[in-house]
Amino acid sequence: MSDFLPILGYDHLEFYVGNARQAAHFYDKVFGFRPVARSGLETGVRDQASYVLEQGKIRLVVTNALVPDHEVARHCALHGDGVKAIGLRVPNVEQAIAAVKQRGATVVQPPTCLEDTHGTLRVAAIEIYGDTIIRFVDRRDYGGAFAPGYMPLDDMHARPIGVAAIDHIVGNVERGMMDHWARFYAEVMGFSQLCHFTDEDISTEYSALMSKVVQDESGKIKFPINEPAEGKKKSQIEEYLDFYRGAGVQHVALATADIRKTVRELRGRDVDFLFVPDTYYQSLRDRVGDVGEDMESLQELGILVDRDVDGYLLQVFTQPVQDRPTLFFEIIERHGSRGFGVGNFKALFVSIEEEQARRGNL
Repeated sequence: MSDFLPILGYDHLEFYVGNARQAAHFYDKVFGFRPVARSGLETGVRDQASYVLEQGKIRLVVTNALVPDHEVARHCALHGDGVKAIGLRVPNVEQAIAAVKQRGATVVQPPTCLEDTHGTLRVAAIEIYGDTIIRFVDRRDYGGAFAPGYMPLDDMHARPIGVAAIDHIVGNVERGMMDHWARFYAEVMGFSQLCHFTDEDISTEYSALMSKVVQDESGKIKFPINEPAEGKKKSQIEEYLDFYRGAGVQHVALATADIRKTVRELRGRDVDFLFVPDTYYQSLRDRVGDVGEDMESLQELGILVDRDVDGYLLQVFTQPVQDRPTLFFEIIERHGSRGFGVGNFKALFVSIEEEQARRGNL
């Protein structure tokens, strides 16, 4: 089914932000991404400025408006800082757009050739949930600094934290829309459903949510989709939808081969993580067994553990990276497990609810 849309991998994530220079500094000095290119007034772009940052196979783009009446400015006024575009590398943009348009996608950017002395970059885009888009990118004939209109930056001072790739990207959607978007990915993009979590799987005394995970044929691209479920109080998904003013990307999971080193680096750079109570670790061995990990160091760093038939994983979640309780990051280290930490959901969500209560949003 998905042969009609082969995907080579993630190309980039573009964030619309209020101040791209400051955001680039944050992702450089705190998360260890190296600035590699920028566009703006110096490159002949008069209405917006962007910085491109890389670490491992991950590429982030942060963009702000330079004029008030601009799509980026309107997006940030409504949503705050957040993910606007999920860039996917494809072998042929024209074929990708033709395939998804035929199956019902709304095209917001038709196939476009961007050219400079380094060659031709081909891009196109479709709508997904909220104001988010998927951008298809074909780089086979382009060898410049990210895209035409960008100049390279030679900044070798970044101190990487050890993240190597995007593991998955989670979207929050309105109540009743999870099945709609799962069908969209299946029917329009040829994705398959990897797993489904109900409100019985993901619930606490106060709130609940439901989630479906879809993936492309290769298994490289994974999109969990969350929606709120009925509960006594407001769920974390409802809090997100309230403050983001609609559906959008809730968090980005970054894969590392050494989660302890990565978390220590981030804590040393003043990144705040969700608090994990000591009671979580008291029953951990009984739940996951002996996975060959030093549990004391995991507890010291607040790292969660889950196990399934394929292996185990280690994961940790940051606090939101802006004042609105919206976008945050997950750090994940996989040892065979293809899951998403379902065994950690209750402990994690109790911690999130404590943060919601502190913000007055539970």
